[in-house]
Amino acid sequence: MSNALTLISSDIQGARDQFATVLADKSISFEREAGFAVQILGNSDYAMKAAMNNRQAVVDAVTNIAAIGISLNPAKKQAYLVPRGNKICLDISYMGLLDLAITSGSIMWGQAEMVYQNDRFSLQGFDKPPVHDRDPFDKERGEAVGAYVVVKTRDGDYLTTTMSISEINAIKGRSESGKKGSGPWHTDFNEMAKKTVIKRAYKLWPKTERLDAAIHHLNTDGGEGINFNEPQRGADWVDVEPMIVEALRTTSDADALAYWRNNCAKLKDQPADFKRLKDAISRHRVDLQGSGTIENGDTGTQRQEPPAGDDGYVPE
Repeated sequence: MSNALTLISSDIQGARDQFATVLADKSISFEREAGFAVQILGNSDYAMKAAMNNRQAVVDAVTNIAAIGISLNPAKKQAYLVPRGNKICLDISYMGLLDLAITSGSIMWGQAEMVYQNDRFSLQGFDKPPVHDRDPFDKERGEAVGAYVVVKTRDGDYLTTTMSISEINAIKGRSESGKKGSGPWHTDFNEMAKKTVIKRAYKLWPKTERLDAAIHHLNTDGGEGINFNEPQRGADWVDVEPMIVEALRTTSDADALAYWRNNCAKLKDQPADFKRLKDAISRHRVDLQGSGTIENGDTGTQRQEPPAGDDGYVPE
């Protein structure tokens, strides 16, 4: 064992008591996680150099494993120790985030996927999973057009969140690692895209401390720099996510249109969120009309209303 690895191994072993104090999941073993950490760092000269540059960061990363309740076990693919900013950081994969959401009781089941140009993807309404028809072995699926995550809550509801490729690239552009010529956004774009849509979606899931801790870690100590909060949110800022959820709960075209007219002005100073709500309600109204739930008086014929926004408030 090299001198550097001996020092790092000793540092990690010294974190045993702190690890036990903050341990969130009693099934996680310090001995196993310490072994995984030493193995990861010992297999990469670049990682070892970053570890020796900031030995305390290694201890912090191992302690965060316990506090969040995640594992470095390579078979699980939940989390990794990675060099970032000339130090070692704990990185949590999109699979790790979904595992945390399940084991902490936030959701029963979840899946995140990329969508490509030649796939057929469609939303089926608020309480049903989406349809995603594709051949995973086809090498000609076209360019990536977005990503989504669908989860099933403990109440049996399905929650689906989607992001277009332009929205994902916008987040990449705001990320410190995305601005550089190397890093996870460049080496593992699909994994980062799935993680990004999960980080947006989790705000609508039942809250758990462990999942909150994992997201907070990624946005701060993890150095990932992906944060959906606007840099300058004023006191009048409105969160559009709950508004979208409430809009999709409407069961008739008239109610959906009324929700739009009553609430769209709240987003007049947030053009991007205004458009998100408008697009969500427009798609929802099309789904309602297609399901045959819309009737015009006593005629029994479908009513074709203009898309939400054509006769509603528009931002100045």
